[in-house]
Formats: sequence, structure tokens, C-alpha cells
Amino acid sequence: MIVENSLKSLNFVWFSRWQSCEPGLFSKFLIYYMRKTTKAVLILEDGTVYEGKSFGSKKSCSGEVVFSTAMTGYSESLTDPSYKGQILVTTYPLLGNYGVPPLVKENGIENFMESSRIHCEAIICQDYSWNYSHWLAERSLSDWLESEGVVGIYGIDTRALTKRLREKGSMLGKVIVEGCEDVEFYDPNKENLVEAVSCKEVIEYGSGNKTVVLIDCGVKNNIVRSLMRRNVKVVRVPWNYDFTGIDYDGLFISNGPGDPDMVEATVANIRKAIEIGKPICGICMGNQLLAKAAGAKTFKLKYGHRSHNQPVRKVGTTQCYITSQNHGFAVDNETLPADWEPLFINMNDGTNEGVRHKTKPFFSAQFHPEASSGPLDTDFIFDDFVNML
Repeated sequence: MIVENSLKSLNFVWFSRWQSCEPGLFSKFLIYYMRKTTKAVLILEDGTVYEGKSFGSKKSCSGEVVFSTAMTGYSESLTDPSYKGQILVTTYPLLGNYGVPPLVKENGIENFMESSRIHCEAIICQDYSWNYSHWLAERSLSDWLESEGVVGIYGIDTRALTKRLREKGSMLGKVIVEGCEDVEFYDPNKENLVEAVSCKEVIEYGSGNKTVVLIDCGVKNNIVRSLMRRNVKVVRVPWNYDFTGIDYDGLFISNGPGDPDMVEATVANIRKAIEIGKPICGICMGNQLLAKAAGAKTFKLKYGHRSHNQPVRKVGTTQCYITSQNHGFAVDNETLPADWEPLFINMNDGTNEGVRHKTKPFFSAQFHPEASSGPLDTDFIFDDFVNML
């Protein structure tokens, strides 16, 4: 009776027809309907509550609540290790409409994903499309989330939620699904998340006359692809691996999750590389770690940069680029030593978007030139690095 009344309250015109249709079909519809309407809430650490409905896994979880203004690329974002420990809010209102591509590998890495699994704690949207259509789609977003034990919420006013995060800053939050146990708030930035997402052993990709050591702080697959496309051999090493015994031509420092102050072992190894003097390039957290190795400090942004449309300007020029970004910490320009300088500046808030040494082949970008997803305006960063080797 409760189900019947709820259906009628939604003006389900064909309710009587469903009751008289072939055996089992109506019960299948009820299961589908009830599955879609499991209640879930997002609770922020300031006590604000947002009510919605769940899709994906039926479980409770907690983490840091952040938002992204990207319009596409949820499969890439979910598998980006930089989102480890975070609850991702998408400002674009629709999620799931093009499904999820197959998990296939090429050259030892996933072809359509940025890692082998989902790293977000949960994903939140205004509306979820239970129907999907794309020539590459293998399954629905909900089915993928469920298979990986990740919860999604839809039916939430993401505009109001995003405004609150902009006004108050990124906050801890927890997702409670109806029928599941409550959980405590969890601050991922108090842990070494890089250790959790980094590879555990040395992995080699491709071949070429030049060898690049890639420090894996939570590297996105498209960074590996971007280097391999430039015909270099990539030696991927764990975050705390002493790579100085490898005969390499250049060092590349990857993106990664959490607070850069938590990975001092990586910073110590980068300092050794600076002394060696071979070309160094860093991306995202790699920018922060290179700056720290040089002697600079980092700080936490109020709500971070997570989007496909962040404008950055190359210092000393009027050239502006539209970039893909995902970070919650930034380099303090005022703490850079005299022989280092900012390379790029964010045009929205003036924060650092890259550093370089004034005389030596060391430079970095806070944004993501490999995109995946997002614009490819700054793909030349990889060319600049490889040309130094």
C-alpha cells in the first residue's frame, strides 16, 4: 500500500497497466523504482544537512567535501588518485548519461581511466541518469560504483552546496544512506595519502634513447601516456624510492592527493636530484614538492581549484591558457628562494601555478597539461621537458 500510494502521488498514469502486464514485469519495475529512491543525506561538519537519494553502493562514508565545475569526465575524475579521501560534488547538473567505458589496458595501463580503480569516497550530483548512451559504454555509472563499493547521491541542490563550500571553505562531510550505520567525520589531509595510492614496486613502460624516472605520488595514467608518446622510456618508482642509482636522463614528479607536507621522503629524494642537476619537471603535487625541495612553503587553499576552465598566465608574458586543475594546496610565492621564480599564475585568485629555476633545467606546473579530462592547451609542457633531456 505504501508503494502504491507513493507511485500514485507521482502521477504514475500507467500504474494499473503495470499491474496487469506479464508476470514478473511489474515486480521488476517496483525493485527498480525502490532502488532509485533509497534516501541518503550529506552532513557537513558545520551541521548543514542535504537530503537526496542514493545510487551505486549502499553504504555510509566520510571525507573532505570538494566541488568540481567540470562538465564531463566523471570516469576520469573518479579514477584520479588525487581525489583519494574526498567526496566529490559535481556542479554540472547531470551525471551518468554516457555510462562507463570498459576497463581495458594498453601498454600496461588502463585505456579509458586514470588508474585501475575509483579513489573518491563518494560522488554527488543534482540529477542522475539511469539511462545511458555512448558507443563505448559498457555499463552504467551506478553499476560501476556499486561494484567498487562507492556511493553516489543525486537529488541534492548542488548549487546551494557549492555556494556554501565557496563561502565557508572545503569541509569534512559524511554520507549516510538509509538503513546503513552512521560514521565519524574523517580528515584525509591528516594522513599520508600518497603512500596509499603510489605503486609498490618499480614499473617500466615503453622504450627509447632517453630514460625518465617518474615519481609516482598518485600518477594519472595520461601522464604516462603523454611521456610514452614522446618516445621515452618511463621508469615509474614508488613515492619514497631512492632513484639516484638509476641511470636516468630526466626526473618527472607526478600529481597526488593530500597535504604535500606529509611526503618528506619524496622531497628529500628530489633534493638529491637537484644536486645531480638533470632536467626535472613536476605536475600538480609535483609542483608543490619541487618547490618544497627548493626551500619554499605550501598552504591550503580555501576551497581549491577543480575544473576544466582555470585560466593561467605565463609570468612575464600576456599569454593565457585554459587548464584542467585538481588541487587543494598551493605554493607560497613569497617563500621561493632567490634563484627560483613563479612560472605561471592563476588569473582568478593570483595563486602559484608553476615554478622554475632561473638558470637550471627545473620547472613545474600546478595545472594538468595531460588533461584527461579537460583542455589540452598546455600539452607543450611535456615537449618542453623532453626537449631538455
